[in-house]
Amino acid sequence: MDKKERRVGTVSRGIRCPIIREGDNLAEIVATSVLEAAEIEGFHINNRDVISMTESIVARSQGNYASVDDIAADVKAKFGDNTIGVIFPILSRNRFSICLKGIARGAKKIVLMLSYPSDEVGNSLATYDLIDAAGINPYSDVLSLERYRQVFGVQKLEFTGVDYVQYYAELIKAEGCEVEIIFANQPKAILDYTDCILTCDIHTRVRTKRLLKEGGAKLVFGLDEILNAPVNGSGCNEKYGLLGSNKSTEDKIKLFPKECKDLVLDVQKRIFDATGKHVEVMVYGDGAFKDPQGKIWELADPVVSPAFTDGLIGTPNELKLKYLADNDFKDLSGEALKKAISDSIKAKDGSLVGNMAAQGTTPRQLTDLIGSLCDLTSGSGDKGTPVVLVQGYFDNYTN
Repeated sequence: MDKKERRVGTVSRGIRCPIIREGDNLAEIVATSVLEAAEIEGFHINNRDVISMTESIVARSQGNYASVDDIAADVKAKFGDNTIGVIFPILSRNRFSICLKGIARGAKKIVLMLSYPSDEVGNSLATYDLIDAAGINPYSDVLSLERYRQVFGVQKLEFTGVDYVQYYAELIKAEGCEVEIIFANQPKAILDYTDCILTCDIHTRVRTKRLLKEGGAKLVFGLDEILNAPVNGSGCNEKYGLLGSNKSTEDKIKLFPKECKDLVLDVQKRIFDATGKHVEVMVYGDGAFKDPQGKIWELADPVVSPAFTDGLIGTPNELKLKYLADNDFKDLSGEALKKAISDSIKAKDGSLVGNMAAQGTTPRQLTDLIGSLCDLTSGSGDKGTPVVLVQGYFDNYTN
């Protein structure tokens, strides 16, 4: 092999940045941080490198915050004094508890309907073994709180030790709101209790709203319609409302970033002006992957990436090297095998959908794949790297 031949493919680097505050020029900070990292660490910026920044620093720079009182005011304006069916929330202190506090503060009574055996992203309230032993049909059976406790007892999440049934009930009561808790998986089950519904599911919300309206519900809103406009001067998200929000303080939330296409284009231009290289830029939140131990699907945001440059539109268009090696070129080895595979890659043309040599490659959006890589690289704790530089992602075996 030529000693000068590249031996490294994709590289993902966490880039340290200053702590971002409201009003900061984020495009300037991100571009400068990447360029300074390249100079200090001794690497080069290349065409089609990807610069990614967390949604958190984008929302912080935008000042996109709201209070529990703001949530309560919007809920009160939309539902009045009606009993509110709050259905299909995820079980999360960071993601939903402060939203629920605001909802309860704006309501007189809540019927909280939890899906079982787990929430939408996999946080478990029960086990299928206990469901089977009790002869319960989770697709049709509606359980009262008493029946749930009788069958499942106290179920605490593995990694947090929280009994969310009790936690959510106490949180609602602390706001002076009456609460009734039921467990069901069919949206229309809530209509036996109230016809005014706030559906809190993320990725299934469109279908849930449709089923409720078809079932005769009087009022149907989703979390994406709470704080989808400012309330008393609050932040908001016109497209996603409370979806994608995170707890900031005990009485304040950070909302998902507002429109930020201009931001990614600004970063792209700054890098081009400084280096002459055309990079891609995106904003990312949760990655899209599932934890095999806790069974939790990571994606609690409405999308992985709320904004990205046009070069990140689409899905990978790749050949499976091991398929080519084991099938098309199974009789070759060494340089002959390398050349045959390289020639196949160079000759690929147009979409590879349906091509057997592409089977097993990941059929997902580029932004979902790269966003997941960046989420794992930056982490959610104290690494201090809210910007990630991904290099060589679009390379292949021939580069």
